[in-house]
Amino acid sequence: MKKCLIVYDSYHHGNTRKVAEAMAQATGAQLCPADEAQGKNPGEYEIIGFGAGIAYGRFYEKLRKAAAAMDLKGKTVFVFSTSGTGSGKYNDGFSEELKKAGAAVAGSFACKGYDTMVMKMFGGVAKGHPDENDLSAAKKFALSVVGGRRQVAAPVGPA
Repeated sequence: MKKCLIVYDSYHHGNTRKVAEAMAQATGAQLCPADEAQGKNPGEYEIIGFGAGIAYGRFYEKLRKAAAAMDLKGKTVFVFSTSGTGSGKYNDGFSEELKKAGAAVAGSFACKGYDTMVMKMFGGVAKGHPDENDLSAAKKFALSVVGGRRQVAAPVGPA
């Protein structure tokens, strides 16, 4: 399995964090909030995932800045997002930014996430998302991009 880092920004309802955690659980990836990414060396990882919520049709700015500060030339990356609609079209612009930085985009994942920016007066949209189906799909996507599940050693202790 490839050594993977997942950089994410999730601040509104924790939607993207839940997806990032599901992907990391499936692949053994290291999680990194976008505001802590400055100290990470992309050269230490075979693949890097970037995920965020969507605001006004774009990935959150904090994640975009974190990615722009990394040397991604020749790196394999993937992108993922959460939004009220769950549309994958929002990933296209950010994927293009990563390609311009020299990265090879290996895949893209999107799912619904509870959104109170839209229809706030009526309680928002996509309540209950990401749900178990969304998280299962995120795990399957991550495994398809990163590789098979890492083996985790059983805890050692008194019998």
